[in-house]
Amino acid sequence: MTKKIWGLLSLCVLMLMVACGQNGGSSDTQEGADNESNEAAQGEGESYTVGVSQIVQHPSLDAATAGFKKAIEEAGLDVTFDEQNAQGDQNNIRNIVNNFISDEADLIFANATPMAQGALAATQDIPIVFTSVTEPIGADLVASLEEPGGNVTGTTDLAPDAVTKSIDFMVNELGVKTIGMVYNAGEQNSVYQVDLAKQAAEEAGATIEEATVATSADVKTAAESLVGSVDAFYVVTDNTVVSALESVILVAEENSIPLFVGELDSVERGGFAGFGFSYEDIGYAAGEMAVQILNGEATPAELPVQTPQTLTFEINKGAAERMGVEWKDEWNELADNIIE
Repeated sequence: MTKKIWGLLSLCVLMLMVACGQNGGSSDTQEGADNESNEAAQGEGESYTVGVSQIVQHPSLDAATAGFKKAIEEAGLDVTFDEQNAQGDQNNIRNIVNNFISDEADLIFANATPMAQGALAATQDIPIVFTSVTEPIGADLVASLEEPGGNVTGTTDLAPDAVTKSIDFMVNELGVKTIGMVYNAGEQNSVYQVDLAKQAAEEAGATIEEATVATSADVKTAAESLVGSVDAFYVVTDNTVVSALESVILVAEENSIPLFVGELDSVERGGFAGFGFSYEDIGYAAGEMAVQILNGEATPAELPVQTPQTLTFEINKGAAERMGVEWKDEWNELADNIIE
């Protein structure tokens, strides 16, 4: 082979080596760019601040708040919860909401009617999702359940027929003629339920005796004022009274007066019986609505208000004995759950 041919072959090999080196460098550069792009994309996830406001601390509202947070956490959103409790004080409601606004919260969760009303009074810009609200239309929170129409939506805590079923059981199963109701007249949700109870009692041939309170400290005295004039107590989902439920339970047990309640948690705490549902469930549903709003999938104006889907009847057998209620075997089949 001549020197000329060897020279040509050497030149071709050299050019091939240079080309391979350039391609490899281009591939490495592109791979590095792709990695940087992926890392940048991973850092672009939205983070949110959600103001969590609760009117007072008691098991049902606590369960609703837990359900709300659970739904958001399970959705995988990066959310910081600013949790505040008004302790039943209207002045605290105003301060809590104003702080949420100052901190530029992305959404406000209002647990109970007074909190929702206070939030709406303070802002029409920040989305508000409520739960544990009995009558959102009557509370002037939404235009309608199907089309809320503003910056507020959420879930209610009034199950269909719960009040009527409660009154009917007291009258038909216990022979009750007069029912004592202790409630806070300042809570719109309570006033609404008392009105429903009056209608149901009239239809069933019974009457309602009322005793109103302003704070939880008034509850025991109010319950005692009804002793001697009522055959049973009925405590609805009144936040003030439920937060001091043990006071009513004590009066009921000391005077052999059955206590009907509006929340399943209250049955577990010592109420005789009640029709209710899981507050964690309605809180969870509110959390799912919040996820849609934070993700930009919907606005409060177009998310219909949701009502409890399952109504459960529970009886506390131990409470029945302590309140002098004679047990009926038929209740074993009638109740969805019996607490021994």
